[in-house]
Amino acid sequence: MSNVSGAVKSIQDIMRKDVGVDGDAQRISQMVWMIFLKIYDDREEELELTEPDFHSPIPERYRWRNWATNREGITGDALVKFIDDLFFALKTQLPTVGDVGKRAQVIRDVFEDTYNYMKSGTLMRQVINKINEIDFNSTADRHTFGDIYEQILRDLQSAGNAGEFYTPRAVTKFIIDRLAPKLDETIFDPACGTGGFLACAIDYKRQFVKSAADEAVLQSTIRGVEKKALPHMLCVTNMILHGIDTPSGIVHGNTLEKPYRDYGERDRVPVIATNPPFGGMEQDGIEGNFPSNLRTRETADLFMALIIKLLKPGGRAAVVLPDGFLFGEGVKTNLKQSLIEECNLHTIVRLPNGVFAPYTGIKTNILFFTKGTPTKDVWFYEHPYPPGVTSYNKSKPMRFEEFEVERAWWGEEADGFRAREVTKQAWKISAGDVAVRGYNLDLDNPHTPEAIRHDPDELLARYRQQQIGIQSIRDRLKSILADALGGKA
Repeated sequence: MSNVSGAVKSIQDIMRKDVGVDGDAQRISQMVWMIFLKIYDDREEELELTEPDFHSPIPERYRWRNWATNREGITGDALVKFIDDLFFALKTQLPTVGDVGKRAQVIRDVFEDTYNYMKSGTLMRQVINKINEIDFNSTADRHTFGDIYEQILRDLQSAGNAGEFYTPRAVTKFIIDRLAPKLDETIFDPACGTGGFLACAIDYKRQFVKSAADEAVLQSTIRGVEKKALPHMLCVTNMILHGIDTPSGIVHGNTLEKPYRDYGERDRVPVIATNPPFGGMEQDGIEGNFPSNLRTRETADLFMALIIKLLKPGGRAAVVLPDGFLFGEGVKTNLKQSLIEECNLHTIVRLPNGVFAPYTGIKTNILFFTKGTPTKDVWFYEHPYPPGVTSYNKSKPMRFEEFEVERAWWGEEADGFRAREVTKQAWKISAGDVAVRGYNLDLDNPHTPEAIRHDPDELLARYRQQQIGIQSIRDRLKSILADALGGKA
């Protein structure tokens, strides 16, 4: 552990001396593309031993082993010039056909919006030499890097990347455990970030892998899309570290840019797990890709509309959403009506404050639903803090073991969750009563004394949601007026 963590700390210390690297976000981005090339080269070494016909998509002179591994190798201005050439080659000169073309596309996507910020070739050589101290073919180092990788993600949050909230591994693991994807079921995350849900899905599915054919099935059933360059690169790196040799299912793009009507049967999937960015607003024009009753600029709502559409009949989803979705109106009401009428919204797990601290204090929920059968009852489970804990923090994060009580209580959807019981933490409401409430799903636990909420984060979140709802209504009215006037408004 100390070897890898020490190397990563040293890398960051060296980069702080470089005048070209401005702030934590650029430093992390710089470190990640360099580590990516080292991980990729280490993985290629393994593949060359197991696949006789293996060909690297990277030209020989640009493979990590041929320019980076010699401690006394290229440095200074010559190294800066070489890196310029390297980036040009990785973005524009890789093969395009066959299996090697698929591998090349992964690298092209990774480097499409990636930049070299370091101006000192001498400092860059020092960073490269530190990276070479880590052996990603060593099980111990690879496992240890998983911990370092988590730290990089936390650092990324602290670097001010608003909206890219780190989903605690306890939450991702619980969600995948409840969705229980089968080996041959494609699992999709339309806003996959750094790949936390997909990595958990790979770990879960590995229990079913008994042969090379099974492994091939696993590798073909992992899909994600990420808009931003750095999280996308981290996701691809994460997939390679989890044994997905050619993570071509991880796309660098925006799921919302494709018009809603253009998503068809071939796009539907059996399992979706995601924590879409919330509190963010999409760029002008994106909402125009959606039907008028679903038009909004709020990112999380657009993703919810798409998730419902992209599920196959019988498909299962789990989505992390803020409280604002539960009580919000306008487009949110339309979405919740769809969840009740077109899906079985069987469970809402209400998470306690601080799960996403310090990045946001907004309270969050996990919505579990299955498409194709209308909802009869919505069960709520209020997840409590464990004994002796009053809040989560970096040193005391949420743990997967905390979900043992939920797992024991859960039951089977196939029998209508008949085994479920009302407890101090669990209660239910009928679909009819949800409709009577105007599809407001913001239900407090009836078994705890009612308390007036004065939490400023929560009050501000409610205010923001109301403002977004008002703006959404304005936008819809403007759209209706424009349609009525033949586009003249």
